[in-house]
Amino acid sequence: MTQKKLILGVVGVVIIGAAALLYGTMRQSPPAFIDPSDQTLVMQGRAVYANNCAACHGESLQGQSNWRERLPNGKLPAPPHDKTGHTWHHPDAMLIDMVKNGLVPGKTAPPGYVSDMPAYGLALSDKDIIAVLAYIKSSWPPKVLQAQREVTLQRQN
Repeated sequence: MTQKKLILGVVGVVIIGAAALLYGTMRQSPPAFIDPSDQTLVMQGRAVYANNCAACHGESLQGQSNWRERLPNGKLPAPPHDKTGHTWHHPDAMLIDMVKNGLVPGKTAPPGYVSDMPAYGLALSDKDIIAVLAYIKSSWPPKVLQAQREVTLQRQN
């Protein structure tokens, strides 16, 4: 009886391991570079942005005024996501992480940094986050978009 339980236990572990491996390979990984030329994705992103991001980052991606100057609470206002901000300086993987997990000190923000940026990982799907970034990028001029593409692809190598 003990040997039978051991065999069933091993079989169970193998099945769970195989299921986890299959799940991992079936999950869609984010694209290497989020390309804003997909107008369907951009339009989806515009709606998600309007509902989740515009209140802080502005309806026109302009950010909050004086976004480089700390508020009395020590936090920085929401930056713009148009070409005047610094969003385009970051690779796509980092931008996805920032939206999903908020600004994490020592990872996507300086150590000790406290931000009002919420984590949207439970509220937005990966596809929604990618769509928002496609929408944001669709406003950038070609030179800015190309520079961000280079940063993104360089970080993958």
